[in-house]
Amino acid sequence: MSQNQTDFGFQKVDESLKASKVAQVFDSVASRYDIMNDLMSGGLHRLWKLFALSRVGARKGMKVLDIASGTGDLARSMSGSVGSTGEVWATDINLSMLKVGRDRLLDEGCVVPLAVCDAEALPYPDQYFDRVTVAFGLRNMTHKDQALAEMYRVLRPGGKLVVLEFSRINKALEPAYDWYSFNVLPWLGKKVADDEASYRYLAESIRMHPDQETLKSMMASVGFGRTEYFNLTAGLVAVHEGVRLG
Repeated sequence: MSQNQTDFGFQKVDESLKASKVAQVFDSVASRYDIMNDLMSGGLHRLWKLFALSRVGARKGMKVLDIASGTGDLARSMSGSVGSTGEVWATDINLSMLKVGRDRLLDEGCVVPLAVCDAEALPYPDQYFDRVTVAFGLRNMTHKDQALAEMYRVLRPGGKLVVLEFSRINKALEPAYDWYSFNVLPWLGKKVADDEASYRYLAESIRMHPDQETLKSMMASVGFGRTEYFNLTAGLVAVHEGVRLG
């Protein structure tokens, strides 16, 4: 085991163990992931994703990489936007989630290439993609700076990264949000997905994720230019974007 520690929710674990522990969470929740998203957010996650997609601006013929694609919401929409002359790759480090996404996409008549891969070591050539997206996946990555650097590497000059992730809510709303996160979410997880612990981890992982300004700075530090973010639902989530300028 390495001597380096990282966050797993509010726990500190060896860096070498985090990926497997996150995998256990998503193996457990994969089959109920979509219904839990609707319940937890009151359906708002669909509007958040629509806004993120508007910032992606996928067009005919573009090559797009969707990281932490999960059940495929973004990949499905972007596949229609890029058309038959473009590419949308749906990737995830978790095979269970990717299988659920594959089945959903096929059921809806959407066929895209899929790959199980680690965002910290993407198996794609330099400057291949026009867009990279990641929705609700960055906070689960062990080395976020390395993942962001990889996203930068695979983007062509002028290409854009769009990150949709939970962030820091308005301070006035924090007490109510904390109560909801650590009481209602685990209860929902237990009742609907028969997994209280995984949804407690998800609530904790949100608190440990970098805030809006910190993530913006992290993106700039690996080379992204024109970095900015948009707060949604009082900062409950944020859409960050950056462009590879050279």
